[in-house]
Amino acid sequence: MALADHLRELRNRVVKSVLAIVVFTIVAAVYHKQLENFLLQPLPQCDKANAGQFHGRCAQVSNIGLTAGFNWMLKVALTAGVVAAVPVWLYQVWAFVAPGLHRHEKKYTVIFMVCGAPLFLAGVACAFLVMPTTVEVLISFTPDTTTPILPPEDYFDIATRMVLVFGLAFEFPLLLVMLNLVGIVSGKRLLGWWRGMVMGITVFAAFATPSADPISMLILAAPIWALYFAAVIIAIASDKRRARRNPDAQLDDEEASHLDLSVQAVGGVESVRASATPTAGAPVPAARHEQMDDIT
Repeated sequence: MALADHLRELRNRVVKSVLAIVVFTIVAAVYHKQLENFLLQPLPQCDKANAGQFHGRCAQVSNIGLTAGFNWMLKVALTAGVVAAVPVWLYQVWAFVAPGLHRHEKKYTVIFMVCGAPLFLAGVACAFLVMPTTVEVLISFTPDTTTPILPPEDYFDIATRMVLVFGLAFEFPLLLVMLNLVGIVSGKRLLGWWRGMVMGITVFAAFATPSADPISMLILAAPIWALYFAAVIIAIASDKRRARRNPDAQLDDEEASHLDLSVQAVGGVESVRASATPTAGAPVPAARHEQMDDIT
């Protein structure tokens, strides 16, 4: 395909993904009250009699500004639309890449779709699990003699950020497996990167979680560590299966082929005597006649 065709294909895939997100966002906007109440549950609110509190601390949720309610409704609805449209935009991403793959590599589309959406939703679920701990730790930093006044917009910013970051982070091991299946990186190389991967995942978790406590960081980092090593095991198993089918799969592309340099004896060569005859009227000396061969 020409560059213009690639850009046109990319535009079509983006438009389809955006349309799916818009449709789910509209549906989520209709039920935004239920979604907002669900997201506010981890907050230890002071205006609720049975609200859970962290060492007696609670937060006063207050709406500041006339348009604040509309703004956080849009954020909640848009985040819900992105999460609900995961199968659609993941398929569009893979459909844009698939035409550049070989025929035997396109079968991995099923694997990508079957595992991609559940992994993203697992990350979203992990974000909701860590949300109460994050909120409690952040509230604990306020002085004991004060009551935190929390605008819902700030809280929804943290919630949407965690949902998207956790969801995308859980897709990273799947990306490694797909790179191995198409032959870009080997399982042995992935295993050799384990120290850097563990450190990188830890640093990413430290920056991705809004709270500074190690519990929230470990809740995000530990599943990604486990998924990374699971991806390494799958990649190594795939390499062994590929090696059984192709004995030359483990050879380096720059490795020289094995050459047989043994010397074998050459049999005797039969001598060929000259057979050309001189033309009429042009006598040839006898010595020169003996040097002629058939081609001459």
